[in-house]
Parts: sequence; C-alpha cells; structure tokens
Amino acid sequence: MNQSSMLKQLQRITLQRQGLTTQSFGKGKKAVLSALEHLGYIQIDTLSVIERAHHHTLWTRIPDYKNEYLAQLTEERKVFEYWFHAASYLPITNFRFALPQMLYFKRGKSRYYKNVDPKILTYVNDRIRIEGPLKARDFQSTSKKPGSWWNWKPTKTALEKLFMQGDLMVCGRDGMEKIYDLTERVLPDTINTAEPTPMEYAAYLVNTHLRAYGVTSVKQITHLRTGKEIRKNVERVLQIMIEDKLVQEINVDGFPKMYTTSKLLETSIKEPPSKIKILSPFDNAIIHRERLEQLFNFGYRLECYTPKAKRKYGYFSLPILFGNEFIGRVDCKAHRKNKEFELIHLHIENTNIDITSWLEPFSETVEQLATFNKCVSIKAKKVSPASKRNNIRAAFN
Repeated sequence: MNQSSMLKQLQRITLQRQGLTTQSFGKGKKAVLSALEHLGYIQIDTLSVIERAHHHTLWTRIPDYKNEYLAQLTEERKVFEYWFHAASYLPITNFRFALPQMLYFKRGKSRYYKNVDPKILTYVNDRIRIEGPLKARDFQSTSKKPGSWWNWKPTKTALEKLFMQGDLMVCGRDGMEKIYDLTERVLPDTINTAEPTPMEYAAYLVNTHLRAYGVTSVKQITHLRTGKEIRKNVERVLQIMIEDKLVQEINVDGFPKMYTTSKLLETSIKEPPSKIKILSPFDNAIIHRERLEQLFNFGYRLECYTPKAKRKYGYFSLPILFGNEFIGRVDCKAHRKNKEFELIHLHIENTNIDITSWLEPFSETVEQLATFNKCVSIKAKKVSPASKRNNIRAAFN
C-alpha cells in the first residue's frame, strides 16, 4: 500500500471507529451508554454558545439523542463524572481506572488543593453524610467575615478536593451545578475498586485509544499524562500486543510511529457517505489537534480564548467534516431568546470540492443542529470566500 492509500485508510479507520461515518451505537439511551463504553469518555464543557459539548458530541453520533439521557444514566449509576484528560463522563465500569488519579490527590502528590484546611474537609464531608446530597451553593454563608472557614469559597474548594480524591462523587446536576454525595452511597457494590497496577492502567489506556480511534501513537495515548513510567509502560503494552500479532506498527512519512489493530488494517473500509458532520470543538475525534493536522491536514484551534483582535475564524468556530475531509469551519451562535441560529462566519477552506456536492447535506445538517439548539430560524451572516456567499445565503435566508 502506497503512502497516499495508507493515509486514506487511516482516515477511514479513525472516522469509522469514532462513529462519525457509521451509525454504530444504536438509538436512544442505550446508544449513549454504548458510545461512552466505546469512546471511553465524553468531555464536559460549560460553554453554551450553542448546546454544550457533551450533548453536541453525542448528538453528532446518535440521531435521536436527548439531553436528559446523560442525567438518567448518572442516576442509574451507569456513568460517572471524573477526569480523563479533562472533566468527562465515563462508563461506571471503568471506575477503577480513575483510582490512580484519585489516590494521587488523596496522597498529597498533586500541587493542587495543598492548603485546604482539614477541618473544612471534615465539615463538608460530615454535612453531606448527615444531610444527603448537596451543591456548592448549599454551603453559602450569610457571614461576610473574611477568612471564615465555613464561607462558600473554602467549602467549594473542599468539595472539589473531596471529589478529585474520590471521597465524593457527582450524583446529578441542577442545570450545570454539580450535586455531590458520598462515593460509598453512589458507587454500585458490583464495581471493582481494586487499584490497577501501572501495567494494567497502561493497558487500559492503550485499549481505550485503539478501540476509540483505531489508529494511535504513544504521544496520543499518554496525552496530558506526565512521567517516564507511564510512557514506558504504554510502549511495553504495545510491544506485547505486536508480539501477539494483535497490533501492527505503521510508518507514514512525516508521522510519528502509529499503531493499529491487525484486524482493522486488513479490513477494507469503504469511502464514507457524502454527509456533513459539524463537530464540537471538544469532540473526541478532534481533541488531539496535532493528530487532526497530521491525519487530515486540518489545523484547528478554539479561538474563544484568543483576544478578539487576533481571531481568524471566530469565537466558537466548529469544524465541518464532509465524508472524510474537513472542508472548513463555521462560527455559530444559538440566540435562544428569539430562537435564531446564526452562522456568524462560514469559512470554506477546501474550494476544490464542488459546492453543489456538499451544500445540500450542509444545509440539512445546519437545520438539524438548529433544531437541536431549539432554534426555528437560521441566518447566514459572513461567508469566506465571498464568491460562495450567494449560494450559502440562498440556502438559508
């Protein structure tokens, strides 16, 4: 297989494994759990320019997705909130693989939460034990005396520390506000709580990435996980899988060493359908920006954290996937009060593809996204290049 064909195959493998070119997770609430178990995590984000990232990411893969499904699965103790590389929903069956990080905090190895008064930790923990599940605002004090240890700010920090070290879990949310309860009252008795060995943890990361992406590298597997030991363990797990002929090493010019399962590499994957997907900035498929640029030649960054004068594409621009190519991005905003979905700036980058081939599926996807955001009208404002402006505006305005 030549380099060009290999790259196409790797692109197809990744998109298929991510559930972006096939509807592989099913329907309804069961599909949400299936997607989480397959992908390993869904990132939580509080930004609400359009529907929040965790809902958007699942909606992209599950056509009949409803926001309440995640809350229901949390109440049913089938998913839980913790940290993957960021705040995330994870399948409850993977709880033990969150233990290394929890114990890292509990053993005082993290530089965060070093100065939390033990009395405040005990106070917060005891109140929840006695009163039941509580939110951060339940600890707000009418006292304005600075430094009072029961004031809201230190108790909120204590809640976060107790959560990060595994003493508390999120048992639900009131809007986006977390509701905490004791882990012993939330975690099902059937869940394995044995701390994984370093090699077990490395194997979990390797298997999660191979399952979710199909193609991965050591750098991607160890993303935001520092230390030489984790890298060496991941490399050892991969070597064992290569020796067992479960995994193959792939060499593509300009790429780091890549790994995929032997089964996937030998499978003929068809060209993806000519459909449009508009992805969340925090979507699993694009969260590794370097990987995205390597595999798809698509440079992407979220510019909401960039000063306005330096933004190129807009505050909340979303990547547009057409088949297996990223053809551009669109800066969107849901104006919920007047139920209008605005395309602030549609930037088309791959102008070699005839607009007639993607405009209809693009308009259909935008309409579906607007409906998902509870909007009834769509307005297209700015289009680049300007030569495509009339085609786009005719489709929406």
